[in-house]
Amino acid sequence: MPIHEESLIRPENLRKHDELNIDDVDVSGHWSTFIESRAVSDYNEQLEQEVAAFPGGAFIHRCWQCGACTNSCTVNAINPDFNPRYWIYLVRLGMEQELLRDKDIIWQCVSCHKCTHVCPRDVEPEGVMKALSHWLEAKGHTPKSQSQHFDEEFYQQVLETGKIEEGRIVRNFFNRTGQPLQQPWLIRMVKNMIRGLPILLLTRMGLATLFRPKTKDWSKSKASIEELIEMKESARKQILEGNKSS
Repeated sequence: MPIHEESLIRPENLRKHDELNIDDVDVSGHWSTFIESRAVSDYNEQLEQEVAAFPGGAFIHRCWQCGACTNSCTVNAINPDFNPRYWIYLVRLGMEQELLRDKDIIWQCVSCHKCTHVCPRDVEPEGVMKALSHWLEAKGHTPKSQSQHFDEEFYQQVLETGKIEEGRIVRNFFNRTGQPLQQPWLIRMVKNMIRGLPILLLTRMGLATLFRPKTKDWSKSKASIEELIEMKESARKQILEGNKSS
């Protein structure tokens, strides 16, 4: 089988020969590299539907594999194995077991949104990476990642108060993940804030941390959001459980 994109072939599936002669034709070197033939029997035909059921994954079907997301990816520039285009490709093919081989790095998306800005098909790849992370946890393939803990803390604060207070999010996130609050980078950031922000604004931020102000008349909005969340979670549960039973 010829190789179209060697970087996407697992090393264990490549067969190389320093010297190889086939029918009196010397095919040594590059031409002696082949992909090991295999039969794929581990398809999950509903994989795309499962991922699309999670927030951020709804537009995965739009992808036409141009590679703009991976080319612009902040993480891929550091770790070439982080490849959003390839994972979307695997999801749409239903190759769940192949996708799971990268389960320990999929969650590393830093949500810089570069991929989403350059995507010509509005797939919103950053959202797909989030959806994949939550899918992995929901299916029991991985524990909750730090990214998921942050998402949940952010979501809980919005749901409860209708506001975002960064200091409380950071503090609660560190508590969730067992990290010390006094970290060098955080101390430096706070010092820079104290020097650069007006006293009145700093005071308001401090009071917001202590008293958790809410958006006016938030209870009605909260009830509507909770109803929508319950509906979405119920539909997602049906998809996951239905595909599991089938």
